[in-house]
Amino acid sequence: MNAIITAAELAGELAGPRPPVLLDIRWRLGGPGERPAYLAGHLPGAVHVDLDRELAGGSGQGGRHPLPDVARFGAAMRAAGVDAGRPVVTYDGGQGWAAARAWWLLRWAGHPSVRVLDGGLAAWEGPLETGEPSPEPGDFLPAPGRLPLLDADGAAALAASGVLLDARAAERYRGDVEPIDRVGGHIPGALSAPTTENTTEDGRLRPAAELAERFAALGAGPGKEVGVYCGSGVSGAHEVLALAVAGVDAALYVGSWSDWSADPARPVATGPQPG
Repeated sequence: MNAIITAAELAGELAGPRPPVLLDIRWRLGGPGERPAYLAGHLPGAVHVDLDRELAGGSGQGGRHPLPDVARFGAAMRAAGVDAGRPVVTYDGGQGWAAARAWWLLRWAGHPSVRVLDGGLAAWEGPLETGEPSPEPGDFLPAPGRLPLLDADGAAALAASGVLLDARAAERYRGDVEPIDRVGGHIPGALSAPTTENTTEDGRLRPAAELAERFAALGAGPGKEVGVYCGSGVSGAHEVLALAVAGVDAALYVGSWSDWSADPARPVATGPQPG
């Protein structure tokens, strides 16, 4: 199944006999919660999921957005109406990063049918709904480990033996600026591959052939061992999504730079080259 769905395709499925569960994952790094915006208008039937509270564990050891407690994550998904046998579509305000985090977590936890609304809420041309729905509880039980996962040691090894992509902005990769974490730079051996270059100006993913060409130029193609990291496992999930659309399987280092850079003993490379 394709990892993304267009607004027109979603409208058709919502009108059909087996509509997907909709999860609204609007989120801003370091900003106020997006629940007021959700209540003011969301896709019909969509349930708001808070990324910081329900799609991540507490900030600290393991980075800013480590994996959530599996039992708590499962409970949140069931409360949102997620069933094991019913498709799920995630969306956010348009950037796609938060929606991709939900997509990755659900796929990692074993849900067989999850897609991201391409272009997010901004691409939706149908009616919006206000207030909050009361979905029937779902039956989804997480079975973690269905997508590959990296820790710090695994990321370091992959940078040496395979292809490790850094999904952050190029200036953070180089170490020119670091607005969030302890130190700037990148994991030695990692390649700069900003996830923002995977999308068009309106936030939609580029066509699969263009994405495949881009990743092939970085050495990431089908059959290659590929991993991705970012700042804290959110925009990196979006790069994993883009790789999936391009036909490339990739592991995610969830702790990402926020985890790597927190340990002063880990090496840091700076500048435009992998190091």
